[in-house]
Amino acid sequence: MTMPTSTPGSVDSVARSVTQSTDPGAWRPTWVEVDLGAIAANVAALKAQAAAPRLMAVVKADGYGHGMVPAARAALAGGADWLAVALVEEGQTLRAAGVDAPVLVLTEPPPGAVGALLDARLTPTVYSPEFTAALDREARDRGGARVGVHLKLDTGMRRVGVPPAQWEDALRRVGAAEGLHLEGLWSHFAVADEPDHPFIAHQAREFRRGLALAASLGLRPEFAHLCNSAGTLHLHDEHHDMVRPGLAVYGLEPAPGLAGATRLRPALTWRSQLSFVKRVAAGEAVSYGLRWTAPRETTIGSVPAGYADGVTRALSDRGQVLLCGRRVPIAGTVCMDQFLVDAGELPVAAGDEVVLIGAQGDAAVTADDWAAWLGTINYEVVCGIGKRVPRRYLGP
Repeated sequence: MTMPTSTPGSVDSVARSVTQSTDPGAWRPTWVEVDLGAIAANVAALKAQAAAPRLMAVVKADGYGHGMVPAARAALAGGADWLAVALVEEGQTLRAAGVDAPVLVLTEPPPGAVGALLDARLTPTVYSPEFTAALDREARDRGGARVGVHLKLDTGMRRVGVPPAQWEDALRRVGAAEGLHLEGLWSHFAVADEPDHPFIAHQAREFRRGLALAASLGLRPEFAHLCNSAGTLHLHDEHHDMVRPGLAVYGLEPAPGLAGATRLRPALTWRSQLSFVKRVAAGEAVSYGLRWTAPRETTIGSVPAGYADGVTRALSDRGQVLLCGRRVPIAGTVCMDQFLVDAGELPVAAGDEVVLIGAQGDAAVTADDWAAWLGTINYEVVCGIGKRVPRRYLGP
């Protein structure tokens, strides 16, 4: 078996810290290829079409399954000005890898994490009085420059963020904090991936009201940001000072057709190889539960990936993969470490390439295909690819 290797290039240098020999699945022929050049190009394309001067690339959740540190470096190579994570731990990982760009933590950690957050030079999001107070105390105790914070306003998502009735109190609280200064004000769209939804306009108005309220209190943050990937692609009047794409950085659309003229390149391909091939007779059943029965004599191939790797069991008898440049169906129940495909009369042998997500010849299976089969979204598909599937990084 010959595994793919990284090719030289300016972006490819981000892969140097990830070596094939230490991958947990180095001896199993199942791997994900991540095209770092695609990530850089996607960021460049998103920034070029944006009305905002700055772009914050969201690299949380291990870079949406692509690998956080390599994805972050590729995004910066493509022109990202900021990075965003969900957890202090994710920010610490970036800093430990030598990533020095500004990093926003999108949600408040417990107050006990304030010291670790400041040690890692991360920019905190604030919205609760308790966390704001803890952060202010620690910042004052340390002395030095005030800590820049980004205050999150709840404009309708109703997840986290300051409720509208408390905006003035929160703004005054941050403005009065001796250890803090209001560097950013932000919120998050709930339905930006549905371009005709009237709630988009409601949230946009609310955010502008929040900015006006801040200004009336003498607070003028350097950064106002509202737009996720969907908003970045089609809500140009709401881009403010910075856009904040996540999924689109990796070349995936938040909704079909939303990218419009912006060319996005999917960065992820999931490959495997047939590990075993056998003929089964018509009427013979396969895999757990014997729920799939061969309608004719056929060739069954075993693929060494399963639900422990992100090939969810719900794909049983439903999903498809690529083999010999054609789509072939998953046959029977997906197992923890393997699944079976019905290859029919294709001339296949152990070692033949199988593509789970990506292209093979003129055929393709996409994360959106998986999402349709599973009744979910492409975000969940790529984030669900397990840690024991090695990521192999390709340059531009």
